[in-house]
Amino acid sequence: MARGCFDDTKGAMLIKNLAVREPSALGLDSYYKQYYLCLASASATIKWIEAEKGVIVTNHSLSVTFNGSFDHMNIDATSLIVDGSVQNLEIIEPFHSALWGTNNKKRSLFHMLKTTKTVGGTRLLRANLLQPLKDIETINTRLDCLDELMSNEQLFFGLSQVLRKFPKETDRVLCHFCFKPKKVTNEVLVVENTRKSQMLISSIILLKTALDALPLLSKVLKDAKSFLLANVYKSICENEKYADIRKRIGVVIDEDVLHARVPFVARTQQCFAVKAGIDGLLDIARRSFCDTSEAIHNLANKYREEFKMPNLKLPFNSRQGFYFSIPQKDIQGQLPSKFIQVVKHGNNVHCSTLELASLNVRNKSAAGECYIRTEVCLEALVDTIREDISVLTLLAEVLCLLDMIVNSFSHTISTKPVDRYIRPEFTDDGPLAIDAGRHPILESIHCDFVPNNIFISEASNMVIAMGPNMSGKSTYLQQVCLIVILAQIGCYVPARFATIRVVDRIFTRMGTMDNLESNSSTFMTEMKETAFVMQNVSQRSLIVMDELGRATSSSDGLAIAWSCCEHLLSLTAYTIFATHMENLSELATIYPNVKILRFDVDIRNSRLDFKFQLKDGPRHVAHYGLLLAEVAGLPSSVIETARSITSRITDKEVKRMDVNCLHYNQIQLAYHVSQRLICLKYSNHDEDSIRQALQSLKESYIDVWGNFGIKLDQSSEGCGKTSAQRIIE
Repeated sequence: MARGCFDDTKGAMLIKNLAVREPSALGLDSYYKQYYLCLASASATIKWIEAEKGVIVTNHSLSVTFNGSFDHMNIDATSLIVDGSVQNLEIIEPFHSALWGTNNKKRSLFHMLKTTKTVGGTRLLRANLLQPLKDIETINTRLDCLDELMSNEQLFFGLSQVLRKFPKETDRVLCHFCFKPKKVTNEVLVVENTRKSQMLISSIILLKTALDALPLLSKVLKDAKSFLLANVYKSICENEKYADIRKRIGVVIDEDVLHARVPFVARTQQCFAVKAGIDGLLDIARRSFCDTSEAIHNLANKYREEFKMPNLKLPFNSRQGFYFSIPQKDIQGQLPSKFIQVVKHGNNVHCSTLELASLNVRNKSAAGECYIRTEVCLEALVDTIREDISVLTLLAEVLCLLDMIVNSFSHTISTKPVDRYIRPEFTDDGPLAIDAGRHPILESIHCDFVPNNIFISEASNMVIAMGPNMSGKSTYLQQVCLIVILAQIGCYVPARFATIRVVDRIFTRMGTMDNLESNSSTFMTEMKETAFVMQNVSQRSLIVMDELGRATSSSDGLAIAWSCCEHLLSLTAYTIFATHMENLSELATIYPNVKILRFDVDIRNSRLDFKFQLKDGPRHVAHYGLLLAEVAGLPSSVIETARSITSRITDKEVKRMDVNCLHYNQIQLAYHVSQRLICLKYSNHDEDSIRQALQSLKESYIDVWGNFGIKLDQSSEGCGKTSAQRIIE
């Protein structure tokens, strides 16, 4: 399209004219500058629809909402691969889907939750996972609804049953009422152009089916208590416009017409959708349709008797029409020459005859005439429905939301053991605290999944998770991100307790793949991703970095990882950094807001025994790389040579690490005491409670310090006092 088609000013005017909502409710005046690219694209899209598709969008018929960073979290594609973060976190597709094929679909968060029953509900679920909510009130409204559903079995199962009564394509029905042909000419009556008429008739039948199910929804939601369900009852079930639309449809559409998925039944329902006697030409076309349909079935009966094929069947599909299906066991020798287009299909043979082909043409032509005449009869009805497109849009949105909450969130939680999923809490400036969190995807595959905790606050905004390869670091990073995403779409999370500071963006730097398309090596790709994070991070972001700097030399990698950590520490963004560079643990001896965690590993019989359990503080695991290499099958001579070289290099490093570990524990103890004292200073407790808490803190401090082998009375003299001791005093 020409550049001039992308006009944001014209786009704003079009949106104001076409939107169902008032222009002031759209926020165009406030956010025009932020939305200018979106408005330009909308202008080009509408012009393309009018020019290429030959349809005109009627005024005040479109549901327009702006889903930008103002209301939703961004899961940024920090990788050069499209949707890199989405792929790294396995939100929509599993990371190794190409390797494992379609059987691996359940390993993504989307496919784990994809138990929705409607097309719109599935689409809404996918959109929410890619752009979780940021508004705490909206999130809590969904969670309140979920609370009521999980505590009221009658409501949960009642809603589940009622939602099945609604058509799966309710949201798609609306587009046929938003658009109308650009010109109405005699060419519309050509039988070959009946596809549009057929879709319009199907949409009317679907709308009738949906409106017929509303009384059942009203009955189920009548006593609902949560704000969301009560509001649905008030805005949908008590809205008289739906009954008025249903009444208008009943004047033209036959009451016995139902939505059907079987192709020939659907064709018959569409041909007989309009009541008899409204249009004489339509009644004639129906008679022709019935006559040809009856002739086709009589022909099948004739062939059964003539060729002694009692099991001959007469299937139908929309593309081919009627055809014969004969079991191969009933065919003695060759088929009679009368049968043509013979195709083997499993244990059956599909075929046709010239007589059947002729009747198919006549039947299809009669059905096409029915469609065209039916559309003419429905023209006035469709025009009146367009006037109430806003209430139909609301109905479609409500059904999609209920489908997602009831059939996805509630269903997923109800299939888990009791108390495995809990309701998260939200704060604007509080910590990210998860107790006994579990990976939502992996725990459904492995019943013995080991839970782990996370606590990040403004006073301790960086966690460095250390451990050998295969100890669980990457899984842990993924787990935290997925729990945050689940919480911010309004779903329960797999944990014992969770409180979330609302995140505006999630940045991930994971994986070690190069990018041949952009001529970037693994290290260059890694640096470009990291640069994107540094340039776009905000104070409310969640940053997850896995093994930064491992794609280059150890010294350069350590330097880059160290400097990146220092830069991120200057922000209030929450950062989780996974590494097996043990030197990075020295950051905690300089910056008290760095928390060091390690994945517990034991060495038994020269093999690593992974516990997958996080513990506080660093720990040196000697030569774990050599142990893994030995398990992988490297020759023993290579392993022995590597051990002799490593022992000479690392003797000095181990001694220095032991000293730094003691220093780290001292600093963390002092910092912990300081945080407790600040909390007590601003607490609302009385003096006696505060005095008791101070005494308890002092006693616990003495016990912990005794574990370091230092007596409090001796180390407290003169300048030898530690930071924690001076704080206590």
